[in-house]
Amino acid sequence: MTDFYQMPLIGEQAPSFKAVTTQGNINFPEDYKGKWVILFSHPADFTPVCTTEFMTFATMADEFKALNTELVGLSVDSLYAHIAWLRKIQELEWKGMKNVEVKFPLIEDIRMEVANRYGMIQPEQSNTQAVRAVFVIDPKGKIRTILYYPLSLGRNFDEIKRIILALQKADKDNCATPADWRPGDDVIVPTAGSCGTAKERMESKDENQYCLDWFLCFRKEKE
Repeated sequence: MTDFYQMPLIGEQAPSFKAVTTQGNINFPEDYKGKWVILFSHPADFTPVCTTEFMTFATMADEFKALNTELVGLSVDSLYAHIAWLRKIQELEWKGMKNVEVKFPLIEDIRMEVANRYGMIQPEQSNTQAVRAVFVIDPKGKIRTILYYPLSLGRNFDEIKRIILALQKADKDNCATPADWRPGDDVIVPTAGSCGTAKERMESKDENQYCLDWFLCFRKEKE
């Protein structure tokens, strides 16, 4: 009998699992305690869009490590298919990327146990392939962002990195980030919780803060 799971939601603990990967066995998310994790799925090995995505992720791996962020991939293919595909990727060149070695783990999930646990199998797309899901998980093992892409659409990796940067910024400085925020841009301070606080903000002479209205106040980033 097939086990059915409700897709995990933002703010919930990431579902635990043990898996075989191209980098050995992992116990998730316990093995990644204290680190941010990008857990992402792809439809199948030796597919064109997935190949470009893996080349891009592998090329950016050091950028993510610098942000205390680890990458973990998944597809429903076998470990041996994974190994063969990753070896083939090293022979390819695309957009200046060549000799690309994928060093992050790629999960074997032939029985689709992990994919089903994370809602990565969506029947209207495919019963046998995972959609392009992205789960951003924080150092405490909580899900902070969920992205889903259809099989035909390659992901925007600049946006995935921006999400990590924005979440880390929000946690560190108790703020929110406005539309299209980039590091160095002004941030949004928490909304006023009382009439008194709203009045104080509108009348504030703080040079590092400004308000468009009582509910929309920004803090300037230090240059």
